[in-house]
Amino acid sequence: MKLPRRQFLQLAGVAAAAPVLPQLASALDYPTRPVHLIVGFPPGGSTDSIARLIGQWLSERLGRPFIIENRPGAGSNIATEAVVRAAPDGHTLLLVFSANAINATFYAKLNFNFIRDIAPVASIMRVPSVMAVNPSIAAKTIPEFIAYAKANPGKLNMASGGNGTPAHVSGELFKMMTGVNMVHVPYRGGAPALIDLIVGQVQVIFASVPETIAYIRNGKLHALAVTTAARSDALPDVPTVSEFVPGYEASGWYGIGGTKNMPTEIIDKLNKEINAGLADPKMKTWLANVGAVSMPMTPAEFGKFIAEDTEKWGKVVKFAGIKAG
Repeated sequence: MKLPRRQFLQLAGVAAAAPVLPQLASALDYPTRPVHLIVGFPPGGSTDSIARLIGQWLSERLGRPFIIENRPGAGSNIATEAVVRAAPDGHTLLLVFSANAINATFYAKLNFNFIRDIAPVASIMRVPSVMAVNPSIAAKTIPEFIAYAKANPGKLNMASGGNGTPAHVSGELFKMMTGVNMVHVPYRGGAPALIDLIVGQVQVIFASVPETIAYIRNGKLHALAVTTAARSDALPDVPTVSEFVPGYEASGWYGIGGTKNMPTEIIDKLNKEINAGLADPKMKTWLANVGAVSMPMTPAEFGKFIAEDTEKWGKVVKFAGIKAG
């Protein structure tokens, strides 16, 4: 039987739209069960706190529990791989952060490609770091520090919370751009590194503002500069490194990622809700209290940001010759 042209076109249109309808329905219904937000560090740290804050917001907005699942180990690679292997339905998400961009080059053999296998969903915030020294160091400004370091090559010890951490590569970027020679001293975490800096066992650190601000305010540490392109509201009188070393920028960042091939509609729904959270007064207050700056982006903008950050830190890792042990 030959169908009339109009009826044929109507049926063809329905057939073409059919594959789209389940995706649209899944986005409207999402989430249909509890969502697992995977965190690559143990409970209690700043990374875990951020995940719980965003998880609570999304639970309230979307009506389903967002369960924080801590899977520490291998610099967050265990958590990342768990999400890479998950079903791409949006019910398993990853708290992504700046270490993921560093790990892409720092680890020679990974079972995934972070940029290819993790879908960018939403950025959350940027956390400035501060270049801080023990007050006994004569240098009180970045130019004085550079001059002192060049006059005493290899005599300044730069602490970090571990090899390949954001604090480590931030210092290596400074060395690369200024030509100074400092000896890297890795610790098992940021807290012991700060303790040794305060007592003078090491001389300089690149650490987040939330970690250092109390010590700076009570005079136990001296802040030379913050590492972001703009000054920090938490330390408004402290200059940026880039005011003396043009182009320098290093900061922590956090966001949400998902499994590759997640439906676009679900990504957009999560992005919209997270950006709404970043505009909420309570969330703004929390971010300000920890010295962070909200960083709302579209998924495409966040993906571009991650790619650029991965390329940037890849160059630093190769320059410094650092590798996972």
